[in-house]
Amino acid sequence: MDITKAPFNLDENAAQWVEKTLESMTLEEKIGQLFCPIGFSTDREYLDHSLLRFHIGGLFFRDGKSSEMRDTFYYAQDHSRIPLLIPSNLEAGGDGAATDGTPYGKEMSVAAANDPKYAYRLGRIACTEGAALGINWAFAPVVDLDRNFHNPITNVRTFGDDTDTVIENAGEYIRAAKECGVATSIKHFPGDGIDERDQHLLTSVNSLSVDEWMQSYGKIYRTLIEEGTLTVMAGHIAFPAFENEVFPGHKGRIIPATLSKALLNNLLREKLGFNGLIITDATPMVGYTSAMDRSTAIPTSIENGCDMILFNKDLAEDYEFMMEGYRKGILSDQRLNEACRRILATKAALNLHEKKIKGTLVPDEAGLKVIRCREHEEWARELADKSITLVKDTAKNLPISPQNTKRVLLEILGDYPSTQRITDKMTRLLRGEGFDVTLYEKEDFERGVDNVKQFLSKYDLVIYVANIENASNQTTARLNWYTFWGQGNNVPWFANEVPVIFISLANPYHLLDVPMVKTYINGYSNNDHVIEAVVEKLVGRSEFKGISPVDPFCGREELAF
Repeated sequence: MDITKAPFNLDENAAQWVEKTLESMTLEEKIGQLFCPIGFSTDREYLDHSLLRFHIGGLFFRDGKSSEMRDTFYYAQDHSRIPLLIPSNLEAGGDGAATDGTPYGKEMSVAAANDPKYAYRLGRIACTEGAALGINWAFAPVVDLDRNFHNPITNVRTFGDDTDTVIENAGEYIRAAKECGVATSIKHFPGDGIDERDQHLLTSVNSLSVDEWMQSYGKIYRTLIEEGTLTVMAGHIAFPAFENEVFPGHKGRIIPATLSKALLNNLLREKLGFNGLIITDATPMVGYTSAMDRSTAIPTSIENGCDMILFNKDLAEDYEFMMEGYRKGILSDQRLNEACRRILATKAALNLHEKKIKGTLVPDEAGLKVIRCREHEEWARELADKSITLVKDTAKNLPISPQNTKRVLLEILGDYPSTQRITDKMTRLLRGEGFDVTLYEKEDFERGVDNVKQFLSKYDLVIYVANIENASNQTTARLNWYTFWGQGNNVPWFANEVPVIFISLANPYHLLDVPMVKTYINGYSNNDHVIEAVVEKLVGRSEFKGISPVDPFCGREELAF
């Protein structure tokens, strides 16, 4: 391993810092560097006792208020001998790092806008706002291919189903991140989006042949490795075709990449030439925990090629598992030192060692002014305008006006924390346009069932807004109706009685479940900018400009009509 070569490209002084630091580390510090736990509290005593005393190499927090996150990272860095890698899921904007950050748009929004400059802006917004908090590592971009519309976890998190589109947009994100001094971690190796199942719940499978993989995912990873991504995140995803090629005697074995010597060493290191840091995806996921007993799995991940462990069932326990694995010889001295060297080299490539000396690992509070600044908000509005896609309007229901369809039944689908915000925003905007809006409530069904005459006496138009977010630990991202034998006004039984418009703010494949709806729109993101732009387009003040990066008809010809 040569840390003076790509992707680290360290000069002599930085390389010397890595080697001197590694030489000075105790065994306990080396073991600790292998872990990047998640923090559950910003309490200083918790940070000291539950996290920092283990000499951790990185620290992850879910998004919180920007000022609180900045102060927390400052404290953590100030109380760590070796500077910390501070990662965040910077996939869709600054809101991945801070609750008050800019919600720019999902990767599929970027691809639908059909210009790589929007991917650069995604990286720029996400990484400048993240860096203002002290974040130096983006768990992004997602470079999976959305090739299975049943998959509940990929869809709008991806740049779509086309290999070259993913490469072009991911490359622009990486370019922006580098300018911001933030490392990228392309994910989820060897590639999600083929299986319909979620690695949070089991070890999922990339079922492509080796040739098919090399022409798609392999091309993506090879190109982005050449473009200088510092790190790769390994998923709890198996790739049996390659596994069987390396170990033909193990045919039928399903092993996640996070534990696979074949995928990490033979494929990622040797065949694709990656010299940077490999981190596991979150190890509490069942795709990892069900593959091997944890006391063996934790040291085996490092021995077989990963350099860091992301999240823990219990940090103290995992630390002991790693130490015991080292004592038993599951984890070798060679791999322990090699992993630590890559972790330190990643930190040196980000100049964290120099920033530690200067006291600039976390910017001062004045840097927070970039959070949700005017330019970022303007970029987010532009992306919303450019990305929203009119999939079909075969019934010619658009544009709408209160003169023609004044009485609107508005139905918001999805039970997520964001749903109430979307409900309030959409209701207010439509009423502001002069529509009489009735919001569908579940209790409407319990008060009685409308027949056709009753329904037509109340409503001229029905608008569905689906907020079925792709989320971990759910087996599908499909529509579910509150109905009994097709009764009630939740399910679109009335598609031939009044105009019906369906707007999806998340999953782009809902036409599969509403083929009777003849006007269908994909928004890809559920932030306020998208909702505002959707209404502008509904009433005809703005044209639809987005181009779908996936097949919204799910391979079914009849859905296009």
